[in-house]
Amino acid sequence: MAEAADFPGTSPSPARRWLRRTAALLVGTPLLAGLLQTPVGPVAHASGPGAKAETAASRVKADATGSRTVDVSLNALTPTAPGEDDTLTVSGTVTNNGKQTVTAAQVGLRVGSPLGSRSEIDSAAKRTGFQPGVDGSEVGGKYVEKIAKLTPGVRQDFSISVPVKALSLSTSGVYQLGVTLTGQSAAQPYPQVLGIERTFLPWQPDAPDTKTKTTYLWPLTTSTHLTARTGSDEQQTPVFKNDDLADELAPGGRLDQLLSLGSRLDVTWVIDPDLLASVEAMTKNYRIENPDGKTTRAGKQQSVAGQWLNDLQTAVKDKKVVALPYADPDLASLAHTGKAVSGSLGHLKEATEAGYKAVTTILQVTPSTDFAWPADGAIDPSIVDVATSAGAHTVIARSDSLRETNGLQYSPSAARPIGGGTTAVVADARLSTAFQGDMTVGENSTLAVQEFLAQSLMINLQDPDRQRSIVVAPQRMPSVSQAQTMAKALSSLAEGKWSQSQGLTAAAKAKPDPQATTRVPSAAAYPAALRKQELPRTAFEKIQNTKNTLERFQVILTAKDRVVTPFGRAIDREMSTSWRGRPREGGSYRQSVWAYLQELTKQVSLVQRSDAKLSGRSATIPVSVQNNLVQGVDHLVLRLSSNNPTRLKIGGGQFEEKQIKIAGGHSQSVKFTTTANANGPVPVYAQLYTEDGEPYGDAVRFDVNVTEVTLTVMLVIAGGLLLLVLAGFRMYTQRKRAARKRAQEGPDEGPAQGSQDGPDHGPEGESGGGPAADDPEHPSDPTPDTAPESTDPSDTGERVDR
Repeated sequence: MAEAADFPGTSPSPARRWLRRTAALLVGTPLLAGLLQTPVGPVAHASGPGAKAETAASRVKADATGSRTVDVSLNALTPTAPGEDDTLTVSGTVTNNGKQTVTAAQVGLRVGSPLGSRSEIDSAAKRTGFQPGVDGSEVGGKYVEKIAKLTPGVRQDFSISVPVKALSLSTSGVYQLGVTLTGQSAAQPYPQVLGIERTFLPWQPDAPDTKTKTTYLWPLTTSTHLTARTGSDEQQTPVFKNDDLADELAPGGRLDQLLSLGSRLDVTWVIDPDLLASVEAMTKNYRIENPDGKTTRAGKQQSVAGQWLNDLQTAVKDKKVVALPYADPDLASLAHTGKAVSGSLGHLKEATEAGYKAVTTILQVTPSTDFAWPADGAIDPSIVDVATSAGAHTVIARSDSLRETNGLQYSPSAARPIGGGTTAVVADARLSTAFQGDMTVGENSTLAVQEFLAQSLMINLQDPDRQRSIVVAPQRMPSVSQAQTMAKALSSLAEGKWSQSQGLTAAAKAKPDPQATTRVPSAAAYPAALRKQELPRTAFEKIQNTKNTLERFQVILTAKDRVVTPFGRAIDREMSTSWRGRPREGGSYRQSVWAYLQELTKQVSLVQRSDAKLSGRSATIPVSVQNNLVQGVDHLVLRLSSNNPTRLKIGGGQFEEKQIKIAGGHSQSVKFTTTANANGPVPVYAQLYTEDGEPYGDAVRFDVNVTEVTLTVMLVIAGGLLLLVLAGFRMYTQRKRAARKRAQEGPDEGPAQGSQDGPDHGPEGESGGGPAADDPEHPSDPTPDTAPESTDPSDTGERVDR
């Protein structure tokens, strides 16, 4: 049955499986032991060149065996580019990460053969384990440091000084310099390399006939600190989100260090004008927003801001200065998502003009605005189109975006014509990313400087007879430690013999290499990681809404600059490159600008009112407008409209308009004439408009209850008419009776006219003490229309009127 297990299609027996596994284990054990002493292949770096910037802590995670048992950290190397008569000093620490004590150890230096290309430098920087032959032989002799015992987990310092002549450096070139710890342990009681760290030694004893021209961009940018809010005083006191900018400007701060270091270097200053405007605002009275977002407190760092600004003015005098568009807008975001929103591209031209004006005014220099700098120098056709739409003719790209495809054996000059009259200045990717790691660790800083110098020298050695212009565009906002490391590398480069500095404008005008790549990569080649950091379309829609609201708002203002200028610059900040990787902060800033603008626009509004009652056919209706701004408003029209002009007309029609002009902090009441044709409620709408017919603010609705003739008024009028009719009728009947009586009595039946000697009448004007019976009882009473009856007996034949 055991034999049957060997036939195809059948499974081996358990006994045979056990035998095979045992044999495999016995054979593999020696191989595994050998592998522990064999260096592994290259590992990827976190940040490219200079990011050999692995910390000691990260390497502890690797297997602490073989040549990785002891971690060797190289914290200082001086001079960075030694001459023939110099003494090289290397210092650092060694840490035993193994489980056994290392004895009879020594730290020594190993010099390898000259490296032949930039890619060989990359490979050497990535290697971790010791490779006999490749890593060279130890200098030895007295140029070692002895360590009798190194127990597990213990760290020990070392420092070795050796004359450069003792290193046996031959021709000019880049040499690998290894620092190794050789020792033994109880398990392996024989000398062996237990730890190694590699770096590079640039060696150029004599000045070459042709030097590489190197342009280094020195960026002065920061994140957004100013809000859109300003005080209501005459000076419009600015309001800062926090006091972080003051911390950056203070001695030892990031911007202080960039300025201090850059002032001693031959670099091209690349400045965000928003930074200058923010610092200048801080030199005067300013406020800081409290955590509640509603109240503010006084800022107190005017002297710090003033000193920094004065120092910058001195540093850039007669130097090369490039002004970015105001607030450093994200060109790639504009190209990929922003241009789909109407009006977005117009912001770039405005930002460019504002940036030039700010730098010229504040620094008293004439900057160049001919350069556009997309994030990380990554370009595609749409980015190039957007970058040049505001007048720039040169785009700062990077060689890991505009890659060489013609198989050149050297690094070509930076300037490349890419069509349409546009030049791409292609920064060297290795040199530009050399200082992106954590430079607070001494080892990382030292390795980054040495690798930067090595790559620079190798560029010159690639084709010694061909002079080239190389551009270095580092990260936009270097930290303090990164800036210090950059400055150290540039100082060493200036002391070297293979490079000379050059301005960015000169680099852009250098003669292009006809064999260099000029084809702009497609949109599909744009890095996915960078695309994820871009501003979304919703951000540009928000920006455009803010811009549209501002344009509608400014037409009614009598002092437009108090609003247009701060909000215009705030809109520029909304699309800043500094929001990359910070979507929440960017969204919050855009919302705050929008909310504050809405708050201001609502300061000019209609006053809410109650329903009105209209008695009679016509009346006036007052409508009030309130202006709570500190400045006056004009060019506004108030329209009052009737929802039913058949029943209620306003100004003789459906609506009436009145011009509005109100001083700051005041209100105005406007009266409209109305005419009613029927009783009942009629909806009426009051709405403000700009002079071009755009509605401003919310409409106010109220009802006008029309009572054309009220019941009380009708009763009073009816009663009055009735009294008039009755009085007239009574007067008419009285006159009829008097006329009939006179006709019946005749002229001879009564006493002679004017005599009236009857018993009831005396002489004219002499009446008795009481009124005559025929006289009215009251002067206003009408005269009786019949004579009073006589009380005397009637004569024979006389007719008595009973």
